[in-house]
Amino acid sequence: MTAPSTFSVSHEDSSPFADDGLRPFFQYRDLGIRDATNGRVLAHVIRAKPGMTAQPERHWHEVEFQLVYVLKGWIAFDYEGIGEVTLRAGSCVHQKPGIRHTELGHSDDLELIEIVAPAEFRTVVE
Repeated sequence: MTAPSTFSVSHEDSSPFADDGLRPFFQYRDLGIRDATNGRVLAHVIRAKPGMTAQPERHWHEVEFQLVYVLKGWIAFDYEGIGEVTLRAGSCVHQKPGIRHTELGHSDDLELIEIVAPAEFRTVVE
């Protein structure tokens, strides 16, 4: 039996951005959902490090669910079987489990929310 979720609230001033995420050209701000769901879900805000560009590499994630919602700026991906997709402020994409993709580029002011299940997952670089 899975432990129940708990209530969680995160404020910008209590959860700073950090450089400890998957990509060195992004900063990540954890929203506390991982702990609140006992590792079932990860939610974080991701922002670009100004002046740092994407390092395109084809990869995929071993996840059950992945959603990206862009708050500011833009980000472009190439998805296997789909082609190039550019997301802008207000864009939302559900990346189906295991879809191979490559980030092609992003704006310096990029900020997005990413929600992933489970919170711990493997990324496979090809």
